[in-house]
Amino acid sequence: MNPWQEVLDRIEEGEQEDLATFLDGLSDLGRRAVAAQLPHHLAEELRGGVQARWEIEGLAPGFRLAGAACFTGAQQVAAWLNRRELRQVRDPERDAERLTFLLRRRPLEWRRDLAARLVERLRPPTGGRWLREGMPGWDLAAALVSETGIEPPDDDAFVVGWLWRLVLRRQRGGRGLDGDPLLAALLPRLFRAQGVAGPLALDESRQAGSGILGELADLAGQGRLPRAALIDGCAGRFLAGGPAEEIAPFVRLWRLLEPLPQEIPVLEFARLLPSAGPVPAQLAVEELQRAEGAGLLEEELFAEAVGALAYRTEKKLLHAAVRWVARTPAPRSGGAVPALATVFDVEAPALRERAVRLAVKLAPHADDAGREAVRQAAARLPADLRERVAAAYGAIASPQEQPVAAVLPVPELPELPDLAPPFASPAELVAQLRALGWAEEPQRCERVLAGIVELAHRDRAGLVAALRPWWRDSRPPQGEAEVYVFDRDAHERGVHTLLARCALAVVAPQESRRLSASLAETDSYHAGGDWPPQRLLRRRLQEVIALLESGQTIPALLATPTAPTGHVDPATLVGRMELLREAEPLAADFEQALLRLPRHVDPELLLRAGELPSRAGRALAAWWREGCWPDPVVDWTVYRQERAGYGLRGGSYRLRVDVVPPAGLPAWLAPLWVIDARHTHLSYRRDAVWWPLIMPSHREIVASWLVRCMPWLSDGNDFRMAALAAAAHGEGPVGAATAVAAHGEGPVGAATAVAIAGGLGHRRDAQRAAAAEAALTLAARGQFPAAEFGWAVAELIRHEFVTLKRITAALGDLAAAGAHAEVWRALAVALPLLLPCPGERPRAGLGELLGVAARAAVLAGGKGEIFGLAQMAARKGSSLVLHEARRLHEAISL
Repeated sequence: MNPWQEVLDRIEEGEQEDLATFLDGLSDLGRRAVAAQLPHHLAEELRGGVQARWEIEGLAPGFRLAGAACFTGAQQVAAWLNRRELRQVRDPERDAERLTFLLRRRPLEWRRDLAARLVERLRPPTGGRWLREGMPGWDLAAALVSETGIEPPDDDAFVVGWLWRLVLRRQRGGRGLDGDPLLAALLPRLFRAQGVAGPLALDESRQAGSGILGELADLAGQGRLPRAALIDGCAGRFLAGGPAEEIAPFVRLWRLLEPLPQEIPVLEFARLLPSAGPVPAQLAVEELQRAEGAGLLEEELFAEAVGALAYRTEKKLLHAAVRWVARTPAPRSGGAVPALATVFDVEAPALRERAVRLAVKLAPHADDAGREAVRQAAARLPADLRERVAAAYGAIASPQEQPVAAVLPVPELPELPDLAPPFASPAELVAQLRALGWAEEPQRCERVLAGIVELAHRDRAGLVAALRPWWRDSRPPQGEAEVYVFDRDAHERGVHTLLARCALAVVAPQESRRLSASLAETDSYHAGGDWPPQRLLRRRLQEVIALLESGQTIPALLATPTAPTGHVDPATLVGRMELLREAEPLAADFEQALLRLPRHVDPELLLRAGELPSRAGRALAAWWREGCWPDPVVDWTVYRQERAGYGLRGGSYRLRVDVVPPAGLPAWLAPLWVIDARHTHLSYRRDAVWWPLIMPSHREIVASWLVRCMPWLSDGNDFRMAALAAAAHGEGPVGAATAVAAHGEGPVGAATAVAIAGGLGHRRDAQRAAAAEAALTLAARGQFPAAEFGWAVAELIRHEFVTLKRITAALGDLAAAGAHAEVWRALAVALPLLLPCPGERPRAGLGELLGVAARAAVLAGGKGEIFGLAQMAARKGSSLVLHEARRLHEAISL
């Protein structure tokens, strides 16, 4: 008999019971034979790929039994059972029973060692299988813990696995907590372990009131579990804090326990109020009020609790604090007067007025400290409320006597990192080529491209020798070169692929020519979907590939940036063209160099340019003499999409960018300056990071591309905001404000304004922050297009391109960061379009926007009139929108 073949046959047949019996009867010699073959067999099978892995996972129970029975060391068995392809089994409880049966003959200390190792390796699973099968490995670890009599581990994963097993067992009609051997040991740990919310929440959603939480409450009510331990455990979990979803099950358990007033830990709950999440804080308020009704809350603790609530930002808790004071009879409520003073500063007029009324009512019961707190806070109240407080508390300093908050300065422009120097050797270039990843970094790509061209011209043999190991390590099987160096799927076609083709043209020109011929039929089809900037970039790289394939070289590329913004120094450009002598430069490289020139050129360079012998040299000199190209006219409009399209509902609004180029543009430039309706979505998500470097002196054109691209700026999860935001330092990609905002050139107007507004309304924090930084850098240069931005904000809000709440918060942050003058000028344009007409209801969130406008106007010293504001300020009512309208009107009135 061959023990290994017998075991393997039973594993493949899936007969676990028969396999367990056979393994239990194996001799030591047979076990050693199986142990010697088992790892090698599994490794060999897994070489079969995905299908083989699936088959192994289906046979996992048998492989687990064989390893547990035949391997000698506890560490070896633990590692085998936790192999990724063997960890998950369909019936983990039955699997644990079979394994413990086989392991029963092992020494007690050996099994304790295995239990400890299995517990250490427990990890919460990923994916959805745990909803059906629980935590992989938990059942065996728990069975060994119970069988060997060791102390259940104080491990979060072990507790979470226990809960998952309980939930799944209850769903299948099995027993619950009653009689569970681990309950007594794990109950105290339930309130400390992280991750218990998942199984408890699932259990509660499927068996509300009758799940694990309900059973805990029932057992406590029957006296079979210590009720005090559950109450103290909940209170301790509240004090420990954590994410709301982790706290929610214990709030539910507390309500199920229904503690008596004398069971409420009043001191602990009072300590919760300053920092607990909204849900446990609300529970603490309710329970403290119950304790107060039973006479169990001391007056000093009451004042402390109300004072803590008054500093909360949640309006619900602020209202709870004021109502609590209102319901509490004097003189006890007099101790809460300082808390009412805190409420004087909230941005909720109705709540503030109620706090003032209560403070006036409680004036006879306030002590000296409370009276002083009220007088100081009242100095910041509107005049009418201030007078009411003064009548009860005495003279109050006028607002002019209060210290004025310092205005934050607009940040200075960031220093951009220096460009990396040219490559000193072919080996250095190859190392950088290997380091290029899928995440394109334009400046690094430009450096590699320039290095390939220059080193091929200066030392082609040395470059070929350095590239051979790279090509040997990277080349695909014979006949599949195009699969490696150029992926035909549009979303995989990045600049790094073309850089690899440039290197291939140097080290293996014959293979490169064959590849280029193969791609000629499909390249035009795929490139047709590229945006014009990408077509120029791709054409420039393909020119280099063709040059190197032909065996020719040039001393340098004209368009390699000399500044981190993407600009090319004019003197450097003339020097590079002088190196070419009479030879004409590569066409796309020359065009890109023209686009990267700064707007101001030293007149002395005209003389040098005029002496260049090439046609391109004469074109450059003529271009400079004529003052470069005039800027196009850019505007945008909103229109209704009457017919529903992909991803649109009928009647949805769309935004169209209109660019009117000047007359006389060269044929190659016109596509870059006309927003073609054919181009909507990006071919490649990172394309936009190149745009600021392609046209660093034409920010408004780049902004037009950003706005024209679909999906809408506030919805997309691409790199367009990285093309509008601050410069990335160090080795990262160059971002937008480097060229579009902070260090770029050219006018900014309607397109830039709508791009920033769309970014400020983005649903993601990082994208909003990028747009805000672009706005601040433009403000720092005195170039922020405030009027166009105000118009954009109003139109985008009115047509629901952005939400008022998000953009209001972003504008408030801009004003606080120092751009208050720009925010005020913008809102002076936007508000007349957003204020309601007579008889209309104000749009939700308008009060907060008026508040931002009032603060910005005060900081900027803004004066004037806003159409419709006076009429709104004259309306009767105490809503936030009316209060802020009055405040703004008062601030800007002449």
